[in-house]
Amino acid sequence: MNTCTTTLPSSRSTALRIDGDRLWASLMELAQIGATPKGGVCRLALTDLDRQGRDLVTRWAREAGMSVTVDKIGNVFMRRPGRDPSLPPVMTGSHIDTQPTGGKFDGNYGVLAGIEVVRTLNDHGIETEAPIEVAFWTNEEGSRFVPVMMGSGVFAGAFTLDHAYAARDTEGRSVREELERIGYIGDQEPGDHPIGSYFEAHIEQGPVLEDADVTIGVVQGVLGIRWFDCTVTGMEAHAGPTPMALRRDALQVATQLMQEVVASALRHGPHGRGTVGMVQVHPNSRNVIPGRVKFSMDLRNSTDALVDRQVDEVRALAARLEVETGMSIHIELVSSYAAQPFDGGCVQAVQRAAGQLGLSHMPVVSGAGHDAIYAGQLAPAGMIFIPCKDGISHNEIEDAKPAHITAGCNVLLHAMLERAGVCGD
Repeated sequence: MNTCTTTLPSSRSTALRIDGDRLWASLMELAQIGATPKGGVCRLALTDLDRQGRDLVTRWAREAGMSVTVDKIGNVFMRRPGRDPSLPPVMTGSHIDTQPTGGKFDGNYGVLAGIEVVRTLNDHGIETEAPIEVAFWTNEEGSRFVPVMMGSGVFAGAFTLDHAYAARDTEGRSVREELERIGYIGDQEPGDHPIGSYFEAHIEQGPVLEDADVTIGVVQGVLGIRWFDCTVTGMEAHAGPTPMALRRDALQVATQLMQEVVASALRHGPHGRGTVGMVQVHPNSRNVIPGRVKFSMDLRNSTDALVDRQVDEVRALAARLEVETGMSIHIELVSSYAAQPFDGGCVQAVQRAAGQLGLSHMPVVSGAGHDAIYAGQLAPAGMIFIPCKDGISHNEIEDAKPAHITAGCNVLLHAMLERAGVCGD
C-alpha cells in the first residue's frame, strides 16, 4: 500500500542529490542559442531565438515524461504528475529570455534547475503526492517589450492580457503578433492554472553572498521599488558675466536632491537603496549655466513603509529648495512595485533544506524584480539565491561556479519535496 507524507522521513529521500554535471551541460547547451562572441547570450523575448530556446526546453520536459501547457500570454507549464491529481502543483521556474548582452544563468538557471529536479525524481523512481511543475514565464526581462515580468504579471492580474498584447517593440511588432508567429500563443486563460506553492532558484545578481563566502541565500522577500523622474527648472546664463549670487543654476539644486536620494537610503538601512542613473542637462554647454536638469530617482527598501519614508524625505527637500531658490522642481512617479515578503513556510523550507545538506546559508533580500513576486501574490512562494562571480549580472561575463549551481538545485529539490510530499511503501 502506498502512503505519502509531507515531510522527508526516509534516508532514501534525504540522501537524494541532483546530477550537477547534467544540469551544467543543459545550461551550456541552452546558452548556445543566441550565444554572443563575448560568451554571453542574446535571446530576446518572442524572437526566433526565443522560439528555439522554448522548443529545446519543452523537448527536454517531454523527454522527462512531463506534459506541456501554454497559456495565452505564452507562459509554459511543464507538469510531472503526482499521486493525487486534485492537488495544486508545487511549482518552480523562472524565464529563458535574456538581456541584449545577457549571461547564461539569469533566469535560465531557475528553469533548468526545475527540469533537473524532475529528472532526479525519475532516476530514483520517486513519486510525489502533489504534482511537480516547472514554468517559464514570458518576457521577464522587458528588454524588447514593456512591462517587465509581463507573463507572470498577466497571470497574476497585475495588468490585462489586452494591455500586454498591445505592447510593441522598437520596430512596431506587437506581443500578440510575435506570440502567434513563433507558435507560442496558447489556449489557457492566464491565471487559470493553480499553484500550490512556488519556488524560484536564481543567481543573486549582486555581491552579498560572494562577499560573505556563503553558498545559499535564503530570500526573505523582494524590495519595494519607486521610480521617479525629477525636473529642476532654472535659467540659462553666460558662465562668465553672471555672478554666483545671481545665478539660477538648475544643476546645483538638482545635485542636492541627488545626494538626498543616496543619503535617505543610507539612513534607512540595511536594505535602503537610492540611485540616480540618468541625468540630462540643458543646454549641456561648457560655458552656459544649466537652465534645466532632468534626472531619474530609483528608491528601494524591504517594506513599502520604508520606501515611502525615503520618498517623503526627498520630496520634503524639494519643497524646501523651491522656496529657497524660487526654481520649479517637478517630481513625477514613473512606476511603482510593492515590496513582496515571501511566505514563512517556503522560506523555512529553503532554510531547512540548506541545513540538511550542510550548506552555508544566510537570510538575504532581493533588490531585483523576479517572477516570484507575482507568483507570491497568488500562492506561498520562496526563492533560493546562489552567488555569481563579482556580483555581476545582465552582462555577458555573468558567471557562477558549477558547485554553487549544484548546491542551489539540491536545495530546490528538497524544498519542493517537503511541500509536495514523498510517496513510499
